[in-house]
Amino acid sequence: MNSELAGSALDARHYDVLLSATPRGARLARLLAVEQLRGWGPPLDAPRAIVAELAVNAVTHGRVAGRGFRLELLARPGLLRIEVADTRGDRLPALCPPGRGLVLVDALADRWGVREGPAPGKVVWAEVSWGATSPRVPPRPPSAHGTSGR
Repeated sequence: MNSELAGSALDARHYDVLLSATPRGARLARLLAVEQLRGWGPPLDAPRAIVAELAVNAVTHGRVAGRGFRLELLARPGLLRIEVADTRGDRLPALCPPGRGLVLVDALADRWGVREGPAPGKVVWAEVSWGATSPRVPPRPPSAHGTSGR
């Protein structure tokens, strides 16, 4: 492993937590994410809103009785990745009315998408650039791209 890769691996920070698929669990996801990110240094406004929307979507559209959802944060220099995994892989998110949540995620994140998660679930993820090393990409209108991100 070269020294550049070793340095970036050492700079990475990881946090994950399993939460109940309830409104209280969604609120707790947002609060825990903000508290964790305060020590890591990225701006908080976009990640706070993204975590809130993805957690509410997991609770509202991805809930299976008796199963929770997982929030995962991965921060590397210049990039924060937010992942929310739920247990409903048969319900894929889409940018369409009447919901506003994914439109907000699309506007705040540099990229976002969905992938298969641990069966039978899915993972909805979003990436936000931060710091001087990765300038933010300006958002494009939602109609210009789909759920695969930018």
